[in-house]
Amino acid sequence: MSQAGLACDKRPSHDGANVAAQEVAMTAKTFSRRIFLKQVAGASGALAAAVTAGAAAAAPAEAQAGYESLSPEEAAFVEAMVNVMCPADGLTPNGVDCGLAEYIDRQLAGGFGNGDRLYRSGPWRSGKPQLGYQLPLTPAQYFKAGVAAAQAAAVARFGKRFEELDGAQADAFLQDVAAGKTANTKVPLAQWFNGLAYPLFTQACYADPIYGGNHAKVFWKLIGYPGLPAVHSQNMTAFRGKPFPGALDPKSIQDFA
Repeated sequence: MSQAGLACDKRPSHDGANVAAQEVAMTAKTFSRRIFLKQVAGASGALAAAVTAGAAAAAPAEAQAGYESLSPEEAAFVEAMVNVMCPADGLTPNGVDCGLAEYIDRQLAGGFGNGDRLYRSGPWRSGKPQLGYQLPLTPAQYFKAGVAAAQAAAVARFGKRFEELDGAQADAFLQDVAAGKTANTKVPLAQWFNGLAYPLFTQACYADPIYGGNHAKVFWKLIGYPGLPAVHSQNMTAFRGKPFPGALDPKSIQDFA
């Protein structure tokens, strides 16, 4: 696990149903808080203009083979990031092998990344965090602008690209990004990481495998989450506070297709 707790919590549970319910509630609460209260919604109009200019300056790149949205350079950064945040150990494979980069790429390539449900007609004025996403960029454009800014910050600090750093250096760098200690004039990196990159990482860990992450349901098995059967009201009542036998073999959407 990452030294300061950025990584997924890999502690196993002996109380699958109870922990599953707590995990779902915690994830929903964390996602809501980070996306709607701590995202870049509070950024000023000047900041929005700066981020937009930074994204526009980057030339479009072809997607990396096997990815739908990420360019080779972006894929290298994201793969290194998820491997730092989810290192291989006795509980899970590394982040790439768990499908975390794949999940992020699919989200960026789909309706979420394209901002299908966002109001994006302006005006781009300063607003309160609870007003939601306030940039003229799509989430995919914002994510890619953040990757470019973080990559530039890594090169400036270490003299090499993020994916070339050793584990300790990469972990320390991400901690500083999250803590707001890595400045960039074009992108607010702390808001980018805490409001977009980290929530996508968390979703990749615990989403249904049909969306690309959580390969082999590894994180569901880790926390004792049974998957779709967890929504069965009778099971929730009968096994509340008790280990649920189905947690040993969780079921995804694909299993019911």
